[in-house]
Amino acid sequence: MKFGLFYELSVPRPWGENEYKVYHRALEQVRLADELGFDQVWAVEHHFLEEYSHCSAPELFLTACAAQTKNIRVGRGIVVCVPEFTHPIKIAEQAGVLDIISNGRLEFGTGRSATWTELGGFGVDPDETKKTWDEITRVLPKMWTQERFGYQGRCFSMPERAILPKPIQKPHPPMWVAVTSPGTELDAADRGMGSLGLTFGTFADQETKIAEYRRRIRYCEPVGEVVNEQVNTVSFLYCHEDDEVGTKTGLRISGTFNYLAEQLLAARQAYPSRSYPNLGLLPNLRRQSQAVDEVSVPEGLSVGNPDRIITAIKKWESVGVDRINFLLNALEIVPQEDVLKSMRLFAKEVMPHFKGSTVQVGPRMSMPMHADVAAGGL
Repeated sequence: MKFGLFYELSVPRPWGENEYKVYHRALEQVRLADELGFDQVWAVEHHFLEEYSHCSAPELFLTACAAQTKNIRVGRGIVVCVPEFTHPIKIAEQAGVLDIISNGRLEFGTGRSATWTELGGFGVDPDETKKTWDEITRVLPKMWTQERFGYQGRCFSMPERAILPKPIQKPHPPMWVAVTSPGTELDAADRGMGSLGLTFGTFADQETKIAEYRRRIRYCEPVGEVVNEQVNTVSFLYCHEDDEVGTKTGLRISGTFNYLAEQLLAARQAYPSRSYPNLGLLPNLRRQSQAVDEVSVPEGLSVGNPDRIITAIKKWESVGVDRINFLLNALEIVPQEDVLKSMRLFAKEVMPHFKGSTVQVGPRMSMPMHADVAAGGL
């Protein structure tokens, strides 16, 4: 089991000075995480999402993280693989630079955005995003590993060029898929990519999904040169000697985050389509499952005293999760010094109970390549 940090970079009003504070407090947390032995730091890519996330240039934030640390891995969680957001060539180049600056510590997450606020802001056709994500994830490894690369495809084309610089990890950085919609973990497995879970669910739900992910990835046709068979999930972290203080503060963090998330205009609600199907009653059921009060802690939340958190993490471990990324705060409702104390106590009392493991990768499997790689669009 490995542990990391996960950043949305939520910013309370008024902006300006608060944006400065949020970014620099996050960097301080990352520096401490590196010292304490946390394994990874992930940053999202979001646009236009007021208060919820002001992390519109994660490659810059993660570059700062890499420059100020020595060991912690830096995760793009995720790169929006939609050409209207960023051209695929730029995606490949940015990854190469970040891998070099971090001395080969890049973890590369992929996805396609889930809010109409973002998709509509960039003028994206929602029915195209899964096709473009599939196409781009198949060509990125070639951009990283081939000396020169040319391409004629559905969402972009280019004459043969040397795409520079190349990542220093060989054959290329581990690739992941953001799992937010039902069935996306199967898309990850079929392509030999790690499952980067970004939604909350019960242990029973996760165990079923992870078991099927493990089964299917054994027969995958990998998009890259290696298979990344890892399952990453996300949780909240607030560790305190006093269990009551820890749970109440942790539930305030998770409740604030969930309140912000419920304000987002999901693409499946604003613009239901084949690519973003309306889930009917599921969003309401999700809200019910996230309801919290002062005495109950939802499954999987790493809040409370060390013993309570150890129990929760062991349960995650038992259902097959390899890594957990923690959200440490939301809208700065917890003072920075308390966040740092929580991290230190977690590292001292909880982390020693879990052993780290290396990323499980396997050799490339034979894979038929087609001229139109988007033909099998999801």
